[in-house]
Amino acid sequence: MKKIDWKKHLKVSATVVALVAGATVVWASGGGNGEAVHHNAWKDVDTWKVLNFVLLALGCFFIAKKPVAQFFSSRTKGIEEELTDLEQKKADAEKKLAEYEARFRNLEQESEKIVEDYIKQGEEAKKRILEEAEAQAEKLEDMAKRNIEQEFKAAKTVLKQEVVDRAMEQAQALIKKSITTQDQNRLVDEYLKKVEA
Repeated sequence: MKKIDWKKHLKVSATVVALVAGATVVWASGGGNGEAVHHNAWKDVDTWKVLNFVLLALGCFFIAKKPVAQFFSSRTKGIEEELTDLEQKKADAEKKLAEYEARFRNLEQESEKIVEDYIKQGEEAKKRILEEAEAQAEKLEDMAKRNIEQEFKAAKTVLKQEVVDRAMEQAQALIKKSITTQDQNRLVDEYLKKVEA
């Protein structure tokens, strides 16, 4: 940005004011077409008025020169700082816009990746659940087989005991039927002989 030289600008303005004042004096003193016009004659009072005006303008210029220059200089600096700040904000906004555009472009890819991750996690969970269910089923099957075997052994033992008990009952009944009083006496005698010996 081009910086304005206010000192040079004020000097040029003062020169223009002085030239205009001088031209006014020259124009007012002329009579038009080389003729002297008495009703518009330049008077000493008018000369002093113009000189007073020029002196007043020059005095105002020199008195107000520094504050006006400082005002315009500070105003210029303020505008430059404001422009710099606005350019920085614009750069930041463009940077954020670029980030958001990049995120927006990547949003579809990210959403597809998230869906793929969820599908993958679902497949892994399904596989794990199936493996756990199969392991649980195997355990239940083994437990059922052991229970069946134990029950089968227990039933076999009970059945054997019942067979033995019935056989004993039938043997006793058969012995009771077939044994006579003589056989009983003989068995008692043999038993007593064994006890005595």
